[in-house]
Amino acid sequence: MKKCSLESDEGRTQQAGGSPVQAVRSLYINKYGEDPHVEVLDGAGSDRRYFRLTFSGKPSVIATWGENIAENMAFVSMAKTFRKNGCPVPEIYAENSDCSAYLQEDFGGCNLLSCLGGPDRMMLSAESLRLLVGIQTVDEDEWKDEVYVPEFGARQVMWDLNYFKYEFLKTCGFVFDEDSLEDDFESLCGALTGCREELKGFMCRDFQSRNIMVGPSGLGFIDFQGGRKGPLLYDAVSFLWQAKAGFTSEEREKLLAAYAARLSSVRGVGCEEILEGVSRFALFRTLQVLGAYGLRGLVERRAHFIESIPLALANLKELIDDGSLDAYPELKRVCVQAVGSRYGLVDKGSGLTVKVYSFSYKKGYPEDLSGNGGGFMFDCRGMHNPGRYDRYKPLTGLDAPVREFLEDRGEVGEFVSKSLSMVSPSVSRYLQRGFSSLQIGFGCTGGRHRSVYCAESLAGQLAERFPSARIELVHREQGIVKIYNDKEEGE
Repeated sequence: MKKCSLESDEGRTQQAGGSPVQAVRSLYINKYGEDPHVEVLDGAGSDRRYFRLTFSGKPSVIATWGENIAENMAFVSMAKTFRKNGCPVPEIYAENSDCSAYLQEDFGGCNLLSCLGGPDRMMLSAESLRLLVGIQTVDEDEWKDEVYVPEFGARQVMWDLNYFKYEFLKTCGFVFDEDSLEDDFESLCGALTGCREELKGFMCRDFQSRNIMVGPSGLGFIDFQGGRKGPLLYDAVSFLWQAKAGFTSEEREKLLAAYAARLSSVRGVGCEEILEGVSRFALFRTLQVLGAYGLRGLVERRAHFIESIPLALANLKELIDDGSLDAYPELKRVCVQAVGSRYGLVDKGSGLTVKVYSFSYKKGYPEDLSGNGGGFMFDCRGMHNPGRYDRYKPLTGLDAPVREFLEDRGEVGEFVSKSLSMVSPSVSRYLQRGFSSLQIGFGCTGGRHRSVYCAESLAGQLAERFPSARIELVHREQGIVKIYNDKEEGE
């Protein structure tokens, strides 16, 4: 969870909607007798609200507020159960009377995803999967009454597959035969739900590196309230096929073997039996997350979900290539269509790629997927905004009337020209030194008019000036990607 910028206590309370901040502050006061400093933390894909509460001389705690009381109660009760069984979950310090808010141990602000680019990548991943086996194999009698969702079964599988259909395929406008696709869904569903009883246990359901915290005392799991009884392999696959984690096929193979050996020693089932359904669960999980990225990214316009779509489609391409979709012809056909679309464009990994973004400051800065950091960000909000006028509101910086509006005022030409002068020496030097990635962004209020014009103009000029550099233009809020100087296309 990342920090949000904070103002005064009153400003923070107003920003968070009043009630959540008041609820967690009151809970802290009742527990510790002190009025804490409240720091608002960014959430992820859910509607839960997170806060870090601190008071001088006392350890910080994490507070969670949510309207889904059943979900809150599940987290609190399961955390107590799993912690009692030695699992790395947070201690629960207090919950209010209706369980709309609770206080838990603070595992710090560093999640595993942020560590996967470092030298301990494989060691931390293997340890995560070892600890996963521990929580998965806690005796069912201890947690079954605390789960608030049904056991993983045909209904849940079909919900997720249709989530992919409606929130990703239809949102992106892909064409498919719905009857044939449903036939494939039902066939895949049957293959997924035929798991033997000894291969079932506590399924965390969203076991991925963002939900694993790395602290001085080791790893900690923070998101398991949606867990249920289900196939254990699902969690290991979810972890290893997470889009942004970027595990190679070789890394996945090694980590799956270690996971299977650990689970085999606990459950007494052969490793080959444990891993028999890997490709099916990898396919299912990839479709599921694409549904989430469609809703959270393309519909709700949450930035990091949009940026994860090409990475998830790269995973999908691997599954297509290895034959995992061959038994599902219509699903395979539409997945090939998705991988080949503008949503599936990813870095080629050779030479210098310059990524030029247009974006809305309201939705945050573009995420640096390369891990290199640096680059340039240009603020276009000082220029006159076409979006103030009704006739330009439905248009973008790609449309002639908007371009004419900006060019007639003279600001945009000088702005782009000076941006080019600043960026060009870095591009030239990066090419000379063999660097692989440079990121440039143009932001404005809505990411629709000024930033789109500037990013489009700069990308075109960079492509002409540096033909040996691959230029990837991303109009993030429009979901548009263009590639200039693509070496593979020219070969």
